[in-house]
Amino acid sequence: MSAVMDGSGGEAQPPWDAVAGLVRAARAGDALAMDEVLSVVTPYVTRLCRPIALTDSEDAVQEALTAVFVGMRGLRDPQAFYGWVRTVTVREAVRVARRTAVERAVDPGEVARLSGLVSVGEGELSAQVRDVLARMPVHHRAVLVLRELEELDERTAAEILDVAPGTVKSRLHRARSAFRKAWQP
Repeated sequence: MSAVMDGSGGEAQPPWDAVAGLVRAARAGDALAMDEVLSVVTPYVTRLCRPIALTDSEDAVQEALTAVFVGMRGLRDPQAFYGWVRTVTVREAVRVARRTAVERAVDPGEVARLSGLVSVGEGELSAQVRDVLARMPVHHRAVLVLRELEELDERTAAEILDVAPGTVKSRLHRARSAFRKAWQP
């Protein structure tokens, strides 16, 4: 996630820091601050849920935002807000995706960064990436999102998915291998 720009065109502060004051106010019961916090994180939550929950991404977004709303009072460190939101969101997206039997393709704009797995121009990529992801199991999609879209290390991805780092490593290896095998340029 990039930093928030200040008025002079320079980077002022990371976006995580920009919402810390709102998070503090929301935790203290300020309904307007809570509304603003949820508005600020909704695009981020949506970006994480779409490639994981596929057919039920809207439900996953709603579940994640509800979990954020309910759990925010228990958040001890407002500076850790986005990491906490990422964890809550990915876990909710995986939970919602697992209860879904039928899956559909992902929005191509949300998975364009997965192009690092293959060497084709971005314009040619979107529909093909969508189709490949739609055929992958949710635990493979989740690990790809965390490693390729969120650019997290294996240890952090393991914490979010609540699995051992070795499990993330093997899932990532299998997911990348399956992705490459299914790729039809």
